[in-house]
Amino acid sequence: MGRKTEQTFRVIHRYLGFFLAGIMIVYSISGIVLTFRNTDFLQKEIQIEKNLKPNIAADDLGGALEKGRFSVDKEEGGLIYFQGGTYNKKTGVAEYTEKKLPILLEKMNNIHKMHSGHPLFWLGIFFAISLLFFAVSAFWMFRPTTSVFKKGLYFTAGGIVLTLILLFV
Repeated sequence: MGRKTEQTFRVIHRYLGFFLAGIMIVYSISGIVLTFRNTDFLQKEIQIEKNLKPNIAADDLGGALEKGRFSVDKEEGGLIYFQGGTYNKKTGVAEYTEKKLPILLEKMNNIHKMHSGHPLFWLGIFFAISLLFFAVSAFWMFRPTTSVFKKGLYFTAGGIVLTLILLFV
């Protein structure tokens, strides 16, 4: 591997890194926030009132409220009780509380959880390919005979071992 190859990889690595710095910050922050998604960390409780059509059956209420993992606690006196709220079958009014992240963090999480149905899914693919390039291009930034490269291989081995431990624990 020649000096020109090393220099080319360094230049691409450097400017692609600067270009992607913003999205890497978004992914890192949202990754931390998503780690705590099973808690109330940074979430605010908000009161919601929705006007639905009257006489929705208990089994159909979750779909009408657009809530996943919905279950009815009880039904009595024209009211359907569910976690955090009620639905009045006579008036069609549903009142409940939800815990939500601040809007900026919510938007960051939505980018992090992007799927192939999202209109900008190709940006997620571009970012993933760029990160793969970062990982692989590091091996072409130094000559294999240098001590930096050899030490880098030890760190790579350590990172692979740590990853395997995390995958199988």
